[in-house]
Amino acid sequence: MDDRVTATLREDPVMAGLIDRHGPLAVEPSENPFRRLCVSILNQQLSTASAAAIRERAFDVIDDEVTPARVLAVDTERLTEAGVSRTKVEYLRSAARAFVDRGDGFSREALADHDDDAVVAELTDIRGVGEWTARMYLIFALGREDVLPLGDLAVRKGIKALYADDAGLSRAEMREIADAWRPYRSYGTRYVWAAYES
Repeated sequence: MDDRVTATLREDPVMAGLIDRHGPLAVEPSENPFRRLCVSILNQQLSTASAAAIRERAFDVIDDEVTPARVLAVDTERLTEAGVSRTKVEYLRSAARAFVDRGDGFSREALADHDDDAVVAELTDIRGVGEWTARMYLIFALGREDVLPLGDLAVRKGIKALYADDAGLSRAEMREIADAWRPYRSYGTRYVWAAYES
């Protein structure tokens, strides 16, 4: 986390406290964007702990070689025995087929000239990839620094806890709070997650 990010976030007193508590947090592109997409698909609608356990078992099934070819080749029953629902197996396969069809088309370089909404539009064409999963891809696969995923329940709960004593806040009010973090809202989001999970 460079000095510009720290200086910007520290202008928000709540963020300043979170930086002191949690130290520097990174937002970097993934070396394996497909793996990162699979992680987000497996995380959908699950608690962090449940998702981590299922992900570990599922990746063990494919010997931690998370590639489109391996996901397409693995037996469905082996993944369901690892705790992956049949629906999510289909979502993983849809993502694998999309990556095979596009080659490097979902890489950071290929999407460099796409704004965030254009990337979300392309990703959500994949069956099983909704807005939440696409925004996780922006942050964790592409390393985009200014993403605010208000579709994430933990982000919304975290902002309410940190900025409104758990009182109700509209999404518009949350966006207004997060405007102070621009152009580094992905980092702000990471601090909100860190606070929520601690």
